[in-house]
Amino acid sequence: MARLYRDAYGVPHLRADSVQGLARAQGRVTVLDRAWQVEWLRRRATGTTAEVAGEAGLSWDRFSRRMRTVETARRAFETCTPETQALVTAYADGVNEALRELDPASVPELVELRRSAGLERPGEWEPWTPLATFLAQHLLFANLGGALWKRLVDDVLGADARLLSHQHPTASGSNAWAVGGGRTATGLPLIGGDPHRVIEQPGVYQQVRLACEDPDDSFDVVGFTFVGVPGVQHFAHAGEVAWAITNACADYQDVSEEAVPPRDVLSARTEQVSVLGGGAGRARGRRDRAWPGLRGRARRAHDLVGAR
Repeated sequence: MARLYRDAYGVPHLRADSVQGLARAQGRVTVLDRAWQVEWLRRRATGTTAEVAGEAGLSWDRFSRRMRTVETARRAFETCTPETQALVTAYADGVNEALRELDPASVPELVELRRSAGLERPGEWEPWTPLATFLAQHLLFANLGGALWKRLVDDVLGADARLLSHQHPTASGSNAWAVGGGRTATGLPLIGGDPHRVIEQPGVYQQVRLACEDPDDSFDVVGFTFVGVPGVQHFAHAGEVAWAITNACADYQDVSEEAVPPRDVLSARTEQVSVLGGGAGRARGRRDRAWPGLRGRARRAHDLVGAR
């Protein structure tokens, strides 16, 4: 049994008798507050934004499919512990319950999509969808975009690219701090972090309070959750403990031009990408012994950037 209370700011406070019940309730309230975003995140993860956004979504859909977002999420879900699978599944079940009860006419963005794209209702979530949406939000969050940009700058400017050595996206820096209670006006400690998130609407975070009243697994936490993902992740507190994250955009992605011998190609496929208006595009994907391929061949950096 889950209960919902909203404070003066509209922030949802959820209480439940079990962790799974709480996750299901969180999925439901996410639809109540972010119905359009729930649908958009699902489409970004599955590479189907062009079905409602037209040609503007085709580039992303190709990229998401080439990066095997759905396949990776499925494999990640299969390797999760039964406890984690149950948590994520409960969240997806809550999303689907709320979507079935949702009146699309009450959501302005869905009203517009019905008019412009013929979308009757948002699509159903699979148990692995929360993992896919989280992955899709981070495909370009590390240094892949910066690496492609640097190659483009080098290609266009040549030796003059050095003039942008401190301005290109791969130049990183961040900040985090903590202040002990002996140095604050309230006598309480402070902690701060920098998630390096872009300003977007709707935002990537959602405020929520989650309280589990199971005597064997009780907790009470309030903070920011990623829309589409159960729990709270980056900024939160649970009474006597608080946490924050600072992301310095770690360098864990590389881009290189390789002539891959056929024997090293583990799999290749071509997918049709539906585009609003009756058109269609193709997403060609390849995976060799090292990494997924952005494109079969790129003569210059412009081609790699376009492959995104």
